[in-house]
Amino acid sequence: MKIIIAGAGEVGFHLAKLLSYESQEITLIDTKKECLIYADNRLDIKVIKGDSTSISILKDANVHLADLVIAVTSSETTNITSCVLAKQLGAKKTIARISNTEFIDFKDEVGFIKFGIDELISPESLAAAEIELLLNQSAFDNTYEFEEGALTMLGLNLSKTATFVGKSVKNAAKLFPEIHFVPIAIQRHGTQFTIIPRGDTLFKEGDHVVFMTSKGGDEELCKLTGKVKTEIKNVMILGGGKIGSKTAKDLTNSKFKIKLIEKDKERAFDLADELPNTLVLNGDGRNVELLKEENIQDMDAFISVTGNSETNIMSCLVAKSKGVNRTIALVENMDYFELSHSIGIDTLINKKLLAANNIFRYIRKGEVVAMTKLNNMNAEILEFVVKPNSKICNREIRTIDFPRSAIIGGVIRNGDGVIALGAFRIEAGDRVVVCCLPQSIKKVESFFY
Repeated sequence: MKIIIAGAGEVGFHLAKLLSYESQEITLIDTKKECLIYADNRLDIKVIKGDSTSISILKDANVHLADLVIAVTSSETTNITSCVLAKQLGAKKTIARISNTEFIDFKDEVGFIKFGIDELISPESLAAAEIELLLNQSAFDNTYEFEEGALTMLGLNLSKTATFVGKSVKNAAKLFPEIHFVPIAIQRHGTQFTIIPRGDTLFKEGDHVVFMTSKGGDEELCKLTGKVKTEIKNVMILGGGKIGSKTAKDLTNSKFKIKLIEKDKERAFDLADELPNTLVLNGDGRNVELLKEENIQDMDAFISVTGNSETNIMSCLVAKSKGVNRTIALVENMDYFELSHSIGIDTLINKKLLAANNIFRYIRKGEVVAMTKLNNMNAEILEFVVKPNSKICNREIRTIDFPRSAIIGGVIRNGDGVIALGAFRIEAGDRVVVCCLPQSIKKVESFFY
């Protein structure tokens, strides 16, 4: 695919890096020379210095041949204008990064597609949604919902008390007569290798296992693994930026009790007006005495989303030391993901990764409607729509020559999620969720053309 990315900031560079690894033809546009030099020296891509709202610059980038234009500069206006111009100049699809979440809330009503914008993404909204899902699935450290929870991906570490440990996947499945979950990826403790499990794969202590679950599967997993799904009610948020304020707004709508700490006095007053159901405090969240005064020990969850990764990590560690059950930290450095469990933080989230996941489904072949990359694991989960002429259509799963480095995690039919086993017959209109390693993606895609 020929892809043009407008904006060489953190999201744009990260996307360019991921896409260049997949041998996509990438052109990166930015007004800042230093950003382009940095990208040009590290990636096999074409760079153009200039404004992506300039018609001549877009023409220099051969926008009329572009399969996809992704505008992710720091300016919402620039992104929207770039996409509108790109579509008028012949680009097939466009995606604009926005910060005003109202645009997403009313996108159908406004009709952005008529203007030439196929998709709007807000990394901040994606991060807030991820946080809310993590709090609702408090026993797990990695979550993703397909079709509003018809199927849910859940990740956890196996302790030695887990009923699974020492058993094969096949034997573990027999512990419940009706199967509402299936393991789709395993990372052995102390390794960087991702395993796509088969029936004879053994569960071991310390494994990080990702499951696909249908309704009720989360409760079964809690029973089998000894995890306790505690109700989270009281939440403290550190940082009143876009993610912090959006998270507070969403969580108060979901009946959580929220305390939000913001260092900037003026911003704190503004937030107090914007969030009438949130207790907004002006202070430095790194101050342990302040956290004690605000009864951090009584909090069910602590979320740190300031603009500084180290502050977020350290404040979460302080919260853990005070007995807070659930901690979530926003980080910019992808390398920190490997450290999260060893240093004691429950979950790390990254805006760049969330935005990339959201955009990646446009790169995949076949009709991909959702996609996520597993945190710190070398695997992707994709949701395909089965067409009448797809190779997989009207076939039982056991008759399909699926690669061993891929697995069908579940099927959504008429809005209901099913953990589909070998005798399950795939039909047109089904949404099939597949977990696969990078080497098998092309073959998996070929089943859904």
